[in-house]
Amino acid sequence: MAWILLVFAGLLEVVWAYYMKQSHGFSRLAPGIITLTAMIASFALLSVAMKSLPLGTAYTTWTGIGAVGAFVVGIVVLGEPADAMRIVAAVLIVSGLVLMKLSS
Repeated sequence: MAWILLVFAGLLEVVWAYYMKQSHGFSRLAPGIITLTAMIASFALLSVAMKSLPLGTAYTTWTGIGAVGAFVVGIVVLGEPADAMRIVAAVLIVSGLVLMKLSS
């Protein structure tokens, strides 16, 4: 169950990162509210997952899901560049997440 909560926490990190971008420095109300709500929910789920997962594993996985997810959303939704070096970096992050899961 902790891993499921951790995955949802990571996905919410992607949500808040995207809506933070859409809030234009919190100058737009609706995206700003979504950002803060998703942040609180993400932190809450992370904290529950950390009750049974090691700190390093939980935090690394959470930030990795958020980083790779934001990377994918940036490319797919926002039209950011998808050059080879950025893709290799994302693959390395995912590889690290898999290793973290296998080690715990």
